[in-house]
Amino acid sequence: MLIKIGIDPVLVTIGGLKIHWYGIMIALGLYAGIQAALRDSARRGINRDQLMNLALLAAVLGIAGGRLYYVVQNNPSFFLHHPAQIIAVWQGGMAFYGAIFGGALAVGIAAWRWHMPLWSLLDIGALGLAIGQAIGRIGNIINGDIVGYKTNGWGFEYTNPNTFGPLNTPVQPASLYELLISLALFVLLWNLRKRVHPEGMLAMIYLVLYSISQFFIFFLRDNIVILGGLKQAQVTALVVIALTLPVIAYLLRKERLATPLETQPAPPQPAPPQPAANEAIT
Repeated sequence: MLIKIGIDPVLVTIGGLKIHWYGIMIALGLYAGIQAALRDSARRGINRDQLMNLALLAAVLGIAGGRLYYVVQNNPSFFLHHPAQIIAVWQGGMAFYGAIFGGALAVGIAAWRWHMPLWSLLDIGALGLAIGQAIGRIGNIINGDIVGYKTNGWGFEYTNPNTFGPLNTPVQPASLYELLISLALFVLLWNLRKRVHPEGMLAMIYLVLYSISQFFIFFLRDNIVILGGLKQAQVTALVVIALTLPVIAYLLRKERLATPLETQPAPPQPAPPQPAANEAIT
């Protein structure tokens, strides 16, 4: 079954200003991510005002990181010859690993500069990233800038002449797969957020599961192969998993060492000596 998408990536043009669907979805994704983080921050004792300052910094660094990673991942020579296109994020073109790295840098700065709890920030950041990405992928679906290989069966077919995708060519709906994965990750993390310990473990679970999903989904995506039959995002996914597993081991060990040993029962005391039967009692 083919789903034909004929939506113009530009929602409306006001004078010379073009408002893109993708930009709107990024803004909505940021808003939803911040709200999810705020909902979970109170029980962790995180100051709301400080968190909003962090959210602004994370948005800036996340968008910058996502765009720069996209530039490296997709035809960097084109952007070297057209440097003005590097900042044209409203047109589409963001690599989410770059957004994760940029957001992680913002968290590190906040933990150092404002003395905020690092591991708790990473946990609520994972919640925000998951729901934010799910909404942002709607913009990718409209744009057509994330597509899979050509297909003869199930897929998307872009019919608008302004699409960023291949015109009138059935392709695997990679952006839809990404949306569903991100939504499922958010639901999972939201239900685990009060059950998983210690602080920071929720973020590590997100990184591992997201990286596994990226490794497999990029076998369907039409991107450049760079190493051993793998694409850049797949290589990044393997590196992220390799770096995350030792952190998980560290967190588990840290929690185990911090847990006090259970009080052992006192050994039984010997009974006092009893007087002999023929001993006089005075």
